[in-house]
Amino acid sequence: MELLTYLPEVFSGVNLVILILGTVVGLLLGAMPGVSPTMAVALLIPFTFQMDATSGLILLGVIYASTVAGGAVSAILVNIPGAPANIATILDGHPMAKSGRATEALHYCFISSGIGGVLGVLVLIFFTPPLAELALRFGPSELFWVAILGVTVIGSLGSASVLKGLIAGAFGIWISLIGFNPILGTERFVFTSHLQGGVSIVPALIGLFAIPQVLYMVESAWRGQSGEEFRMESRSIWRSVRYNLSRVRTLTLGSVVGAIVGLIPGAGGQIAGLLAYDQSKKFSKNPENYGKGEADGVISSESANNAMVGSSLVPMLSLGIPGSPTAAVLLGGLLIQGLFPGPDLFSQHGQVVWTFLGALLAAQILLMVFGLYISSLSRYVIRIPRQYMAGAVAVLAIFGTYSVQHSYSDVLVMLVLGTGMYFAMRYGFGPGPVVLGIILGPIAEENLLQGLIIAPALDGPVPYFFTGTINIVLISLCLVSVGYSIYSELKIRSRRRAAQSAEASGK
Repeated sequence: MELLTYLPEVFSGVNLVILILGTVVGLLLGAMPGVSPTMAVALLIPFTFQMDATSGLILLGVIYASTVAGGAVSAILVNIPGAPANIATILDGHPMAKSGRATEALHYCFISSGIGGVLGVLVLIFFTPPLAELALRFGPSELFWVAILGVTVIGSLGSASVLKGLIAGAFGIWISLIGFNPILGTERFVFTSHLQGGVSIVPALIGLFAIPQVLYMVESAWRGQSGEEFRMESRSIWRSVRYNLSRVRTLTLGSVVGAIVGLIPGAGGQIAGLLAYDQSKKFSKNPENYGKGEADGVISSESANNAMVGSSLVPMLSLGIPGSPTAAVLLGGLLIQGLFPGPDLFSQHGQVVWTFLGALLAAQILLMVFGLYISSLSRYVIRIPRQYMAGAVAVLAIFGTYSVQHSYSDVLVMLVLGTGMYFAMRYGFGPGPVVLGIILGPIAEENLLQGLIIAPALDGPVPYFFTGTINIVLISLCLVSVGYSIYSELKIRSRRRAAQSAEASGK
């Protein structure tokens, strides 16, 4: 196998140094709220100009993988996702931390990230040609139904009830419509000049998760509760490894969902993590434990978003079609080095490509090792008094928001959304459905409009959107997802009523 031929190149001289430094830097960047994998890769592209093609690609690929994993640190400890891909990790990761299981949650995060990442890279190595052909079959109608499939999980994400989750998700979809129509260019819901560019995902993500947490910390400090919110427990790494490996079904489900979503152009790690989390909850024997500190929630979401990394490069390397926003930036780095994606890439530049793939595989192991080490250092973050932590998070939130587009308007939008969410959370609404609505809204709208433009030239809108193998499979999955969500909600309510009746009769 050609990978084994070029594997020694990965661990030689400069490449090994870049591999190690890239992994550590990526983990640290990922842990900073607002520094998304896309931003991290984009920031480091200028550093590759003076490198050879192999070293440059190794740096960008390793940063991509490790930043996705590093985002779980702030998600678990501070309730702020380091990147959109870590949104689902918050739902059970932070409750685990608050219940005294922060180290355990971080262990599960990095172990499952490494396992999922290895699977994603293996998919990239062994199945690139056939999967690239599958990715080509996803047109506007298929991508529309992928977005709708994501919408079906909104009701079960981090809200007090399905109804409140749906309301929050609908609000997020409405926010995504602010700005200009992507096809017609008409202005919508722009009632102030600060909204002319619409609401970007990073300012919304930081505002909805970071600002409520900052206000909560300030409120706690004002009430005199300035001590630690929770403590880092002492836990054996090997114990966490054994437990994580015992969750074969959850790991497999998360990794497979992540690998499949990564193949779909434009989907991204956030959809992979949320869909894997939702499927894990639906297949669980105790779905009512999700959102309260269920380890499987962390394992499924983190294995999925890292499995997405490798598979998102399949259409990029074979066809020049990036499977995620970060892969699109990575494609730019590939072109800068004079490498053009396509069937001839592996034959004409075999040494560069296979060394890059070997480094990406090695990076999954390294991010797991260094991530577990970082877990032991996270206790120092927890010891910071709340008032100082609130100030630090606020500064990072403002800096992270402004650095995306250098826009003062983004900062204002972030603060307004965050303050509104702080009060909405008091009434049982969660930020997860809102963010998912903001992410999925543009995907659904743009592909729906494109499909409606294309459909008249074919057999019309109904056949275009409701026929074809992929469309039928996706529609079926949507119906199953909705039906199972209703069934799970009724089952959980029935258990609650039974428990209340038992408690009442016991008295």
